[in-house]
Amino acid sequence: MNRSLTTATAATASAAVLGLSGCGGSSSTNSSGSNAAGSSSATASSSKTITVLAAASLTESFTKLAEDFEKNHPGVEIKMSFAGSQDIARQLKGGAPADVVAMADTTTPKTMPADITQGKTWTDFATNELEIATPKGNPGHVSDLASLAKVNTVLCAKTVPCGRAADKALTKANVHAHVVSYEQNVKSTLAKVSSGDADAAVVYRTDVKAAGDKVTGVDIASGSNVKTTLPIATWSNNEYAKQFVQLITGAEGRKVLSDAGFGSPS
Repeated sequence: MNRSLTTATAATASAAVLGLSGCGGSSSTNSSGSNAAGSSSATASSSKTITVLAAASLTESFTKLAEDFEKNHPGVEIKMSFAGSQDIARQLKGGAPADVVAMADTTTPKTMPADITQGKTWTDFATNELEIATPKGNPGHVSDLASLAKVNTVLCAKTVPCGRAADKALTKANVHAHVVSYEQNVKSTLAKVSSGDADAAVVYRTDVKAAGDKVTGVDIASGSNVKTTLPIATWSNNEYAKQFVQLITGAEGRKVLSDAGFGSPS
């Protein structure tokens, strides 16, 4: 299998996606087609190479699902790029090619120009919640959101879904965290903790689970936690892209996502 797999900052992710050519609201549907780059054409395509842009928090789950899909579809290659949802939106606005797009929240698609999203149908396929991550063993003795006012804390930027969610959680808890860095996606935020460069970070529970024993997770009280809903859309008329989305939203996809810690949309 020869897949382009990237989890990166904005600049690196953009370069990776452009290199592929030569990252709970309700679902919405527009009836007309779009002439934007990477959008649907009048005739369905059977190209065996499909390009997937997905939120960084989906790295482990989508990688496994892509591997399963390729095994069951000989000759099909899934090229994947993972980044912050705001970076994915920026790439699409710049004409980056895509067959499937998955975001970390339902807010980001609403910020995109109508001529880019025209003709696209977003389907909610998973939910996520926040968790505090600390270096292994929790040396800063972080016990809750209030602890973040006393330790070096890293958050996702407020333009990023995990940053928006963290800001809401801290506001609900009336906590002013001691923030030493804002990062462009959830993976780079978590990396600051796993490397010992910060005492705590607010990330998704799925990322804490994926990190294993590299970090220690601290639960956030349900009254302060924030749930996000993840939407996905087929971005072209590639038949294999449509089938891949069906895999993700079907029983097998739900199981893989559930095993990773994602919830099911209501």
